[in-house]
Amino acid sequence: PTLDKKFKHDIDIVVDRIVTKPDQEARYADSLQTALGLADGIANAEWASTAEGETAPRSLLFSERFACPVSGFTISEIEPRLFSFNNPFGACPVCDGLGVKLAFDADLVIPDRDKSLHKGAVAPWARGPSPLYTQTLQSLSRHYGFSMDVAWRELPAQAHKAILYGTGAEKIKFTYDDNARKYEVFKPFEGVLPNLERRWRETDSAWVREELARYQSETPCDACHGKRLKPEALAVKVGGEDIADISTLSIKKAYDWVQALPEALSDKQMEIGRRILKEIGDRLRFLNNVGLDYLSLSRSSGTLSGGESQRIRLASQIGSGLTGVLYVLDEPSIGLHQRDNTRLLESLKGLRDLGNSVLVVEHDEEAILTADYVIDMGPAAGVHGGTVCAEGTPAEVMANPNSLTGKYLTGEREIEIPVDGRRPIDRKRMLKISGASGNNLKSVTGEIPVGVFTCITGVSGGGKSTFTIETLYKAAARRLNNASDAPAPFDRIEGLEHFDKVIDIDQSPIGRTPRSNPATYTGAFGPIRDWYAGLPESKARGYGPGRFSFNVKGGRCEACQGDGVIKIEMHFLPDVYVTCDVC
Repeated sequence: PTLDKKFKHDIDIVVDRIVTKPDQEARYADSLQTALGLADGIANAEWASTAEGETAPRSLLFSERFACPVSGFTISEIEPRLFSFNNPFGACPVCDGLGVKLAFDADLVIPDRDKSLHKGAVAPWARGPSPLYTQTLQSLSRHYGFSMDVAWRELPAQAHKAILYGTGAEKIKFTYDDNARKYEVFKPFEGVLPNLERRWRETDSAWVREELARYQSETPCDACHGKRLKPEALAVKVGGEDIADISTLSIKKAYDWVQALPEALSDKQMEIGRRILKEIGDRLRFLNNVGLDYLSLSRSSGTLSGGESQRIRLASQIGSGLTGVLYVLDEPSIGLHQRDNTRLLESLKGLRDLGNSVLVVEHDEEAILTADYVIDMGPAAGVHGGTVCAEGTPAEVMANPNSLTGKYLTGEREIEIPVDGRRPIDRKRMLKISGASGNNLKSVTGEIPVGVFTCITGVSGGGKSTFTIETLYKAAARRLNNASDAPAPFDRIEGLEHFDKVIDIDQSPIGRTPRSNPATYTGAFGPIRDWYAGLPESKARGYGPGRFSFNVKGGRCEACQGDGVIKIEMHFLPDVYVTCDVC
C-alpha cells in the first residue's frame, strides 16, 4: 500500500519464523537480537496459530527501553542526576526545578476588599488617569446589575468572576467616550487577570514589567505541583514512595521510614541497597541527635535560622568521623528550646570523645556547666571589656569573685522577673488569625492582644515561626504594605484596622550595600554629613552633604569605590583584600 507522509504508520518487519523445538535457544536469541536492533529496542513475538478458547493469536512484546508498552511512557537510563532538581536532566522543564512560578494574584490585584470599584478596588487599573478602565467597569456593572460604589467584598460572586477572569464567550455591550466621539462595542471581556498576563507577555518594556510584577506572587508549578522534578524522576518509587514524597517528611519520620524499609524489600533489593540505607540512616540520625528532627528534608536553606544552619554543619562533621580537629561554634543553642539542648550538648561531647577540641561561644547556663573548661571575658562591653575575668572548670569560675558569669551561675545574682508594670489586656482590641495550617500547624486560631508585649514560645519545630512569620506577618504585610509574598495557608485575619503598617525585624544584613554600617542604616550619618557641609570652609568650596559620603561619586575614594579595601583576585585561590593605600 502507498504510505501517506501526513500520518504515522506502524511497519512490522518479519525477522524469523521458528518452529519450537528443543535446543533452539541460540536461534531465539539471535533472531530477537536482530529484531531489537532493527526496531530501536522493540520486538514482538507472535504465535502463528490461535490457541483454544482465544479469538486471536497470542503475542509477547519485548522492550530494551525503560518504557510502558501500553501508554508509551519512556524514561532514559536511571542515574543519580535524574533525581536532582539542580540538574537539567532531572528538573521539571516547566519551572526549571524551582517548584514555583510567578502568576498574577487576585489578592494583590484587589488588595483592599473594603474599597469600591469607583475608589480603586482594582489596584492595577486605579493607577493613572486613563478613563478606559473605568468605562469598562461601568459597562460591566450595567450588564450584571451591580453598583460601582459598593465595597468589593459585598459584590456578587458573578461580578467577582467576570471582573477577574472574564466573561468567556458571553458578549458585553461596552460604551466608550474619548472626548472626541462616543461609540459602542459588543465583545467578550477578557478579565483583569488575563489582561495583565497578556500585557506581561507582549511588552518589551522593563518598566512595564516592573510595574506588573507588583501584582505577581509565587504559586506551585502546574506541571510538577511543587515537587520540582520531571515526571520520569517521580515515576521511580522505593517502598511505594517517590523521592519528592520522602523529601517532604520530617527528619524523624524519614529516619523511621528508612529503618522500616528493609521489611518491604526483597533479598536482592536489600543486597543492592544495604550500604546506601546505612549511609542515609546514619546521616539522618546525626541530624536527629542535634535537635533538628522537626525539619523537613526539603526545607529551603534560606529559611533556616543561624542556629539551625550551624547544627546542620555540626551533624555533617559528626558524620565525617574526623579526629584531631579544632571545632569553633558561635552560640549553637540559638533558637533551640531547653528541652532539645541536652541532645545538642551530647553531640558536642561526642565530637570531643572522638579526639577533637571543641570551642563554643555561649551564654547558655547548661552549656557552660557541661564544659570541661570555661573562660569568662569581660568585665563589661566595648571599651570596658577585653580582659579575662576568670578561667578554669565551671566550679572554679563560680568560686572566682571577679566573674560576673560565676555569680549568676551560683545564684548570688539573678534576673528579677517583674511582677508589676504589666499592661492590662483589652479583649476588644485583638489581632486574630484563624485556621492557620502552614507546615505542621493544625488549623490553629490565635489571638494576639494589641498594644502589649506578647511572647510566642514553644519547643523547637512547634510551629512558632510558621505561625508568626510565614502566616501572621506575611498576611498583615500583604494587606497593610501591599507585599507580594504569599502567606502560609489560613482562613481569615481580623483586627488589622488597629495598625497602619507592619515591620519585620529579622537577622538579615542591614542596609542595601556592603558599605552599610550602623551609622548609615540608622540615619545618624545624615546630620553628621549636613554638619560637615555647613562648615564655613565647606560652603566656601561649594561642598554639599554628598561630598562627605563614601557611597556617591564626588565623596568616596575612587580608587576603592568607597570600600576602604581593594580586592585582588587570586586565580585558583580565595580573593585577597588589602587596605586601600589612597584613602
